[in-house]
Amino acid sequence: MALSLAIIIILGLILNKVFEKLRLPGILGMLFLGVIIGPYVLNLINQDILKISPDLRKIALIVILLRAGLGIKKDTLKEIGPTALKMSCIPCICEGFAIAAVGKFILGISFIEAGMLGFIIAAVSPAVVVPQMLGFINRGKGSNKGIPTIILAAASIDDVFAITIFSTFLGFYGGENINITGKLLGMPISIIIGLVAGGIIGIALTTIFKKYHIRDTKKTLMILAVAIILTGIEDILKDIIPMASLLGVMTIGFVLLDKYPKVANRLSERFNKVWVFAEIILFVLVGAEVNINVVLHSGLLGLLVLILGLIARSIGVFISLIGTNLNLKERLFCIVAFLPKATVQAAMGAVPLAAGVASGELILAIAVLAIAVTAPLGALGIKYTGEKWLKSN
Repeated sequence: MALSLAIIIILGLILNKVFEKLRLPGILGMLFLGVIIGPYVLNLINQDILKISPDLRKIALIVILLRAGLGIKKDTLKEIGPTALKMSCIPCICEGFAIAAVGKFILGISFIEAGMLGFIIAAVSPAVVVPQMLGFINRGKGSNKGIPTIILAAASIDDVFAITIFSTFLGFYGGENINITGKLLGMPISIIIGLVAGGIIGIALTTIFKKYHIRDTKKTLMILAVAIILTGIEDILKDIIPMASLLGVMTIGFVLLDKYPKVANRLSERFNKVWVFAEIILFVLVGAEVNINVVLHSGLLGLLVLILGLIARSIGVFISLIGTNLNLKERLFCIVAFLPKATVQAAMGAVPLAAGVASGELILAIAVLAIAVTAPLGALGIKYTGEKWLKSN
């Protein structure tokens, strides 16, 4: 396992640099590397790493969300709050139900199965989106209108809606007596509990850091450990209390920045260094999830469903931005930034198959296709449209 990890790190660094030299996003190189050395092509990654891949990817995602929280200022969030809230649900709902509607006819599956597919696909990927938004924030691109912060905040909540509605469709398929009202109420409750939990932890950590002298490296490890515990609590209590733990993770960073900015800015630098390692692990292992044979099996019909869903998502983004002061190019950038899929699709794509859903293999194939198509193209699109269409402060 140690040898595989070393190969991932060394080749990840090399491919990242090569793609940057080609003026392409470095994460494309890491995704490509994951596909090539993954179990479906050269199979160079040790099986033990693949077994713990979900946990490694979750830790890497926690690192990037903590970085995101440490980069969001209260004044900026107040300005963009309503827009971010609309962006977090309207595009997801538009895409999910569009795929549910067209999937029934194009793929010849039931509406419930198409609904499961729709809301697996509908989730945007914070893993692809957040790092690039943080890069824009650090360079002041689009910050005058809070555009990267809007996308940061919305991307973290988007997944809550997608996973909740997917779970509802899965329950319908299994013949469970689903309380739709309860499920819908569960979404805002999940968000509120996540925010409150993150806020309490953020305040507690701030108090500890002010009272006791602790080295920044140890502070960083403490924050990371507590954030991991928070996501673990969600897993334990998911059938009892809904909680958007990843949103809570981002809130921890946000509260630290608000209550103790001097330390928060130093810790942000520490997490930037941790991210150098976490980024490689995240994107190489996401790439390793891509089964080329399954992608090919989904065929042109799967691609058509995916494209129609992305069109519906784009319309949802446009609707969400009505009444804002963004110009046309900035709105188009927001559309592009909300296209990438990876995290939820990799984690949830095989769930219907494991649950015995008749079209489970097809759902998995299109989920993998979504990663293969939108993660690299979305990352590339964000880089180029952001550089060209977002104004620098």
